[in-house]
Amino acid sequence: MSSDPAIAGPARPGVTLTPEGALFCVFSRHATQVDLCLYSTVQPSLEIGRVRMRRGECDLWCAFVPGVKAGQLYGYRAHGPWIPDRALRFNPRKLLLDPYALAIVGQPDGRTGMLGGTGPGTYPGAYDNGAEALKSAVVETSFDWQGDRLPRLPWQDTILYELHVKGFTQKHPDVPPALRGTYAGLGHPAVIAYLKNLGVTSLQLLPVHQHLDDQFLLEKGLTNYWGYNTVGFFAPHAEYAAAQDPSEQVREFKEMVRALHAAGLEVILDVVYNHTAEGDERGPTLMFRGLDDRMYYRHTFDEHGSNYINITGCGNAVDSATPPALRLILDSLRYWVTEMHVDGFRFDLAVTVARDQHDNFDANSQFLAAVAQDPILSQVKLIAEPWDIFRMDSYQVGGFPEPWRELNGKYRDAVRKFWAGDEGSTADFAKRFCGSQDVFAWNLRPALSSINFLTSHDGFTLLDLVSYASKHNEANGEDNRDGDNANHSVSCGVEGPTQDYRVLNLRARLRRSLMATLMTSIGVPFINAGDERGRTQKGNNNAYCQDNELSWLDWSTCDEAMLDFTRRIIALRKEFSSLRRTQYFDGVMNPTTGLADVTWLEGDASLLCHEEWHDPKRAFFGALMDGSPPLLLLFNRGELPQKFLLPGSEETLWSVVFDTSLPAGFLEADSRLIEGGVAFQIKASTLVCLRLNEGPALVGAHC
Repeated sequence: MSSDPAIAGPARPGVTLTPEGALFCVFSRHATQVDLCLYSTVQPSLEIGRVRMRRGECDLWCAFVPGVKAGQLYGYRAHGPWIPDRALRFNPRKLLLDPYALAIVGQPDGRTGMLGGTGPGTYPGAYDNGAEALKSAVVETSFDWQGDRLPRLPWQDTILYELHVKGFTQKHPDVPPALRGTYAGLGHPAVIAYLKNLGVTSLQLLPVHQHLDDQFLLEKGLTNYWGYNTVGFFAPHAEYAAAQDPSEQVREFKEMVRALHAAGLEVILDVVYNHTAEGDERGPTLMFRGLDDRMYYRHTFDEHGSNYINITGCGNAVDSATPPALRLILDSLRYWVTEMHVDGFRFDLAVTVARDQHDNFDANSQFLAAVAQDPILSQVKLIAEPWDIFRMDSYQVGGFPEPWRELNGKYRDAVRKFWAGDEGSTADFAKRFCGSQDVFAWNLRPALSSINFLTSHDGFTLLDLVSYASKHNEANGEDNRDGDNANHSVSCGVEGPTQDYRVLNLRARLRRSLMATLMTSIGVPFINAGDERGRTQKGNNNAYCQDNELSWLDWSTCDEAMLDFTRRIIALRKEFSSLRRTQYFDGVMNPTTGLADVTWLEGDASLLCHEEWHDPKRAFFGALMDGSPPLLLLFNRGELPQKFLLPGSEETLWSVVFDTSLPAGFLEADSRLIEGGVAFQIKASTLVCLRLNEGPALVGAHC
């Protein structure tokens, strides 16, 4: 073995595999010595060699080892000062992961052997955990992509579908048992056929980076099912692979992406760069803490020493403003685009990643500026979860620059309140329906900046949203204290399951109205997997630790009517360009049709006056949208039917496109024509869409 780098050119972090061997490089500014430890591929607990690494430029420690091949297991031991009060936590008794590892082997559980210090972190842990620690694996990266290209769907044609790689296929009857819950399972033809038939365009996968299960969950017989506890920013989570060999696991992920792309489906990853599984000073030492705690994490420094800045609620925050952490995040993102062919990213707690060197959110921060000028990353889909916690500047909906899109929590809350029947919710509902211009336009952001969602993995399913007035998280073992209390949900008269036909009918109607609102709003629609089938979590709105039937999609049952309605409302959005607007409404008149791009109407077809929007009792209005053809949407969130005078004269002919009060939602194409000037009844808790078939859509007098 040799410690002399044998590869020309500047060193880069990670492993560079050559026919002669491999060059290992890892960053640490404050270490005094770093050792590379090699482990047996047959017996991962057995160390078979140790190499003293040489410090080079840019604080990279490097060692070239002849004869290394794909599959080799390795880790690092970093020597240096143990001064926790100054964010220096070196402990060579702890084997450390390579932050650039392309695959990770092992299943540590965060017990004492993984801890870097004892008690409050005053003394370094004396236990050597090399045998049972996670190991990094050298990976063979060659792959035949067979001409694969990123679909590059424009935002106006994008329909996001969030799913969990394991949970989506774990119970799928048409996926072979050995492939269920895996990358290969998600790429199975039966699964792809379902997704294509549904009509979604882009899969947003819950975290697939290698993650660690929290010890407090394991002690309760639970796991970190969602995976927001990353230890490997380059490594696909091994549990989701049918293959056992590390290189084959990476190849399996690529095969999944290739299959989805061949079907025209995009792959977007939910990524967690805001914190790691190391937690606070009481957590395990796995990588960043042991390699260079001061450079990788955000800290406060004062006369009392240093403390982790916990703006994530997970104990630590990655310092994306320092060169090594920023480089790692950018290198990771580029790797997943260039090597794994993913189409974009949804950033968990993106405000943390977008903070500057002073720990403040900044639209021109190091990370956001770097992404904006990057020729690769600036061209893929970028979605921000625009908040973190515990800071005055934590909520930043509307604050991100282009080309970012943002999960719009204001849309979710306003639409839920409206259909739940909350008084005074109509004006805000209309703003969200129109693309949240008040939130984004001030920053010159386009109308498609808003990712419109009603439900996601984090919260109630769509069925539970209309079946439970309160959360029911007892299964999580925290006495129902966890999870959001402000859900804006309704039970429709009975908490949970019922056989009452009237309750079931109302729940179904509300779900159709909610889904129809989502698909007719300006912005990018986002669907939580299973909502189209009537999936339930039995009132659990924080199922992050439920790796079981509560979270897995149950393919043995399905609300066929809701599934059919969802398919048809998605198809309708694709059919009518007026439902995929790329501009905000501006009220400008179309001289050809005589219509503004949108006209807000009272029940008598007169214009809805400004002050009427803020009437707390208002529960009913119409929106006449210009287009080919013009569409008329009638909203009634009230408990009683309402009559609406259809615009136009007897020469004007309207037909119903969908009516969410109907069990099927949609009428047949030969449904009767209705003349303008006729009073049309819209039932309670209902959204109706009519299309103009013939004649002028005249509207009433101005306010």
